Amino acid sequence: MAKKICILALITILFSLGSPWVNPAFASLPNGNRLKDPYAILRNSLPIDQKELRELQNKLEDTSEDLRGSRWSAISKATSRSQFLVSNKKNQILDSMPAENKENASNLLSKLKEELDELRQIANEKNKVSFLDVRRQSLKTIDDLESLLITKNFPYQIPSEYNNLPRLLGRANVEIKTSKGSMNAIIDGYNAPLTAGAFIDLSMKGFYDGLPINRAEEFFILQTGDPKGETIGYIDPDNNELRRVPLEIRTSSLEDTLYGETFEDVGLYTETPVLPFATLGTLGWAHSDTDLNDGSSQFFFFLYEAELNPAGRNLIDGRNAAFGYVIEGSEILNQLGVDDKIISITVLNGSENLKLKA
Repeated sequence: MAKKICILALITILFSLGSPWVNPAFASLPNGNRLKDPYAILRNSLPIDQKELRELQNKLEDTSEDLRGSRWSAISKATSRSQFLVSNKKNQILDSMPAENKENASNLLSKLKEELDELRQIANEKNKVSFLDVRRQSLKTIDDLESLLITKNFPYQIPSEYNNLPRLLGRANVEIKTSKGSMNAIIDGYNAPLTAGAFIDLSMKGFYDGLPINRAEEFFILQTGDPKGETIGYIDPDNNELRRVPLEIRTSSLEDTLYGETFEDVGLYTETPVLPFATLGTLGWAHSDTDLNDGSSQFFFFLYEAELNPAGRNLIDGRNAAFGYVIEGSEILNQLGVDDKIISITVLNGSENLKLKA
């Protein structure tokens, strides 16, 4: 029996089209397409606080708007500022690194300097295609630098009442094979450790292999993970009971991750989660209409449509847990329907971050 997430597509559409005002949360979101870029969302959601790298990252990401308008003067200024940060703030960046990662970070900064020098030259030549290619390389290097800042200690508290649940204490990369093609996704255990842990655990068990797409709503969601038979989720063989994963949402305005509560429950009516439903292929965890904490195995792909589900104004943020993003192959999502299925989900890396219990 398929379990529906507690969202109605029609309400979402009416809300989006019928509201002339701008939601304060939406108005405060980053400029450009940072919020719609899964790589940018994942970078911004890392549990780090290094202002020079963050400024460098944001400077490069924000060139998207200038590229669309062919504002090469602004692009050159942004790349020049990026070069300055790498050359003149190198010591501050290295000082923030754990001792064991300083040498690696120094090598990456040298690599980044070369990439930014090339980027500045391309900006002078006004070559959009080459600029995007080298910018992508530069942001990947920044990704690698930021990952070196993360310590081995998990940064957030998980309530002890969930000690028996799997948790992903970091990130994992998965390949999702479907009857229409394959996708690559990053699963984020930093900001949704129990949700991501349940997904990775079931993926490694082969639970999703062969399961159909059991719900497909155009411009909204594709849902799967409903096992055959009467059960609506994963039955734990140790106790023969349904594994229940609580609603789990993290927001930057609160120190602790929310468990078992929506944003409305705690009065956060204009909040945007750290992992927003803001891009095609956002992975979300399904729960029933009546219980926030009965999600077990079913998950969905969010079919982002800017006009119908604008970031910060859709009705999923704060009511369902996002736990990852498709980073490659998202174009096949618009080809999938209820006649299709998941062939397999393979964990490519990050399985060492999975702990079966506390």
